[in-house]
Amino acid sequence: MTLFDRRKQELQDRIAPLATRMRPTNLDEYVGQKHILTPGKVLRRAIDEDRLPSMILWGPPGSGKTTLARLVAGATNSHFEQLSAVSSGIKDVRAVMVAAGDRLGQTGRRTILFIDEIHRFSKSQQDGLLPHVEDGTVTLIGATTENPSFEVISPLLSRTRVYRLEPLQDEDLTEIIERALTDEDHGLGREGVSLSEDAMHFLLRVANGDARSALNTLELAVESTQRDDDGKIAVEVETMEEAVQRQSRYDRLGDMHYDTISAFIKTIRASDPDAALYYLARMIDAGEDPVFIARRLVISAAEDIGLGNPNALAVAMAAQQAVSFVGMPEGRIPLAEATIYLATAPKSNSAYKAIDKALEFVRSSRDEPVPQHLRNAPTRLMKDLGFGEGYEYPHDKPGHFVQADNLPEAIKNARFYEPGDLGSEQAIRERLLGWWGERYKDSSSK
Repeated sequence: MTLFDRRKQELQDRIAPLATRMRPTNLDEYVGQKHILTPGKVLRRAIDEDRLPSMILWGPPGSGKTTLARLVAGATNSHFEQLSAVSSGIKDVRAVMVAAGDRLGQTGRRTILFIDEIHRFSKSQQDGLLPHVEDGTVTLIGATTENPSFEVISPLLSRTRVYRLEPLQDEDLTEIIERALTDEDHGLGREGVSLSEDAMHFLLRVANGDARSALNTLELAVESTQRDDDGKIAVEVETMEEAVQRQSRYDRLGDMHYDTISAFIKTIRASDPDAALYYLARMIDAGEDPVFIARRLVISAAEDIGLGNPNALAVAMAAQQAVSFVGMPEGRIPLAEATIYLATAPKSNSAYKAIDKALEFVRSSRDEPVPQHLRNAPTRLMKDLGFGEGYEYPHDKPGHFVQADNLPEAIKNARFYEPGDLGSEQAIRERLLGWWGERYKDSSSK
């Protein structure tokens, strides 16, 4: 490094954002991700024993992916190269590979290639990494906020290990923030900064597990606060509120979208209205398409409530119509009403199971002839051939019911619908038992 390079680095260190200045310098300073970095865990053992595999670090923004990659390179005495999939291409990757091969041959030193946002590399670009990862030219560390199962090609996934990084807990963020407030070399220790209890609680809440967001917000709040008569900077919650621009992790095309709607439907199915309302509120607050939410309510009404309360489907459809008609924010009310109604309704998935059972039966067997008495007979010829012969009109009979063999002869004992014993379906079960006797007798004990 030349004198000018050193001066440039020192200047960058002074003017860099607080989040950059406060990056830990070794694994002992790294905060969070104990599930993979606690001594004895697989990744920590691989680092300590200097036998690091190629890997994908999958986690939300600010969870420490880039920092971890840098620390791993330092801990294993490897050369570190960083590329961004946003601005780099095959040419840049090739240059790194050539240099890595030369370095390995000349000095025996390995190279860690860190690719940030690796999910942004195209399939062909990811294909270009394969031979170099496989022959050990580089140890690849890819970072992504997206599910690698969908965004990283299968051959590359099979040559790497995926480590899931979680959003930082409040105690982790508190440790990071307090370290930034007291660190005199890289942090705010010489500024005499303090946070009120309310300001700290607010910062933890809006950071939402993102260390970078927490430190950037803290730095802006400090810069926005005037010193008192003693030259100190006391940051109050009002200043913190002005400094922050709330960032939501909810991505309508990403994992949070699918995870949240999954939790929403499953908590309705679990008859937990409070949990269902919580996930509904998260989706509404993040700007999710309300028609999408209503559509899932309609599916839930048919799949999970079903004949336990047939009105559930009508309520869900009414919510969909209401949301489309009035829009947001008022649409939140019919969505909430339908959510509570479905969550508290008796549950039955008998219709869902019945149609799937019938479809499976149909797809795995031949199409049996329709019984003669059920066939349509619009012409004289068809009547002469016996079409419709023997059909009895149920409405002409007592109770509007006729017991007849309506399935084809070869499968006349097939049964698909098994009524439950909750809500409206209990009455359905009793009615079927009265009509068909033996066919539904075993349902009476359910």
